[in-house]
Amino acid sequence: MLAKDEVQRLVESHDWAALRESLRPFHISEVADVLSEVGKTERVLVFRSLPRQMAAAVFAYLEPFEQDALLRDLTDEETRHILANLAPDDRTELLEELPSEVTQRLLGLLSPEDLKEARQLLGYPEDSVGRLMTPDYLAVKSEWTVNRALEEMRSAAAAPETANALYVTDSSSRLTGVVALRQLVLGDPDAVIESIMRTPPVSISAFDDQARAAEVMERYDLSVLPVLDSNGAMVGIVTADDVLEMAHDETTEDFHKAAAVSPLRISYKDAGVGLLYRNRVTWLVGLVLIYLLSGEIMAHFEGTIAAVVPLVFFLPLLIDSAGNAGSQSAVLMVRALGTGDAGLRDWAALLFRELGVSGALGLLMGAAAWGLGTLRAGLEVGLVVGLSMLLVVIVTCLFGICVPVVLSKLGFDPATASSPMVTSVADILGVLVYFSIATWYLHV
Repeated sequence: MLAKDEVQRLVESHDWAALRESLRPFHISEVADVLSEVGKTERVLVFRSLPRQMAAAVFAYLEPFEQDALLRDLTDEETRHILANLAPDDRTELLEELPSEVTQRLLGLLSPEDLKEARQLLGYPEDSVGRLMTPDYLAVKSEWTVNRALEEMRSAAAAPETANALYVTDSSSRLTGVVALRQLVLGDPDAVIESIMRTPPVSISAFDDQARAAEVMERYDLSVLPVLDSNGAMVGIVTADDVLEMAHDETTEDFHKAAAVSPLRISYKDAGVGLLYRNRVTWLVGLVLIYLLSGEIMAHFEGTIAAVVPLVFFLPLLIDSAGNAGSQSAVLMVRALGTGDAGLRDWAALLFRELGVSGALGLLMGAAAWGLGTLRAGLEVGLVVGLSMLLVVIVTCLFGICVPVVLSKLGFDPATASSPMVTSVADILGVLVYFSIATWYLHV
């Protein structure tokens, strides 16, 4: 890896030729790492020293906020060169991440052909496959020979993002088959494409959710996936690297939501104090208000607590156990919905199964709580603690599995139903169930 201090030394000495040569042997991702680590002034100077054919590729590896900052310091001509050499899908990602006024300025720097292409891709719904795809791909005709297909590949006007697969289309651009590059290279030059193409080809709609592309590519073990419009015409391809990046971002976002943090759009190490504060404070304040409800419930049962003080000793045990059990159910359900292992149609069967699982867990945990309660505070308190444990585990587990389904049904991200929300509601349910049973059974 290129040393940061070596870059700094070459920048300070204004030795641009040596800097350019020192960067040339490294992979573009490593050069992008260098740009991310140096200061703002050095970043622009290092970027301008890159060979022109490398600059756009390195730019595509930068985080969106780094791209935005760099574009503000480049001239219009430099920016125009970057945009012209970015892959269409990378250009779309850049334009949708930037502030609207910056996006409009960049659109004005595009050539008429690139502008038409960019507007077409930006016209697809947010988070759809159309925003992720690139319109550059290799297409052949079924009546061509292998030799002609190879010749057409070599003379293609625009280099595609990948040449692993060639797509067979008819006169209306409808996808009819797919041919692997390996088949062309190793096959009979006089063989007709129709005789070696694979049908029916696996494809996806440009209007499908991006997560659907990841599911299809994983299921059929594909590195590239053809994309069709609403009329069935082929309009582009989605490649594995773009899907992997999308899946990485989605997973990071789900982790943030699971911890009651609004998703960060930049890396954690580059986030400022103000941004981290804003992204965390809303949920924390909201959870404080929820916990106040637990306090109000306890105040309502003040007479029960005063009459049987040992009940308080077992309250943390109950509410923590309830929160843990509910969180387990919620996380399992959220993940199942996210990966497609379970759908809304499976909810009734999963709920019935969870009832059995939570009942078995509740019996075991209730028996342990009964033994501990009896040992510490007598048989009657032990029975209250044991019965309460059984009920709160069942109730919170069912709650944990239902909330993600309800949120998904309403169009919200089920990941928001993970630990903090379920744990907070489980606290309230645990307090309510525990003291209600105690008041009823102990007659206080």
